[in-house]
Amino acid sequence: MLSFMDSYTLWRRLPFPSSGPGEGLVLTHSDLAEADEYVTTVIRYVERGTFKPAPVDVLAMLQELMRRLDRLGGVATGSEQAAARSQHAYAALLHLVYRQFLEEGRPRE
Repeated sequence: MLSFMDSYTLWRRLPFPSSGPGEGLVLTHSDLAEADEYVTTVIRYVERGTFKPAPVDVLAMLQELMRRLDRLGGVATGSEQAAARSQHAYAALLHLVYRQFLEEGRPRE
């Protein structure tokens, strides 16, 4: 299991995946960019200690996106399949980073 800082570091150094061919992958790419923007709230936490979660359910957004990418990847071939896998891996990393952020920032009892 990756620690919060390990997963954060991987995310920050990983290039954003390409959209790939096909309308479905262009749409998932757009949704992935939106989710990535919400996850940037984590940067403020790491750099300044400001814990302010996004105003939407980012984890649910990413789970739905990964389901869509699984469906697209299951019927795609060649470059479409590679793009779907790349987007899925990035979404999975975002999910991990954001989940760990929520756990890290939660008040301790």
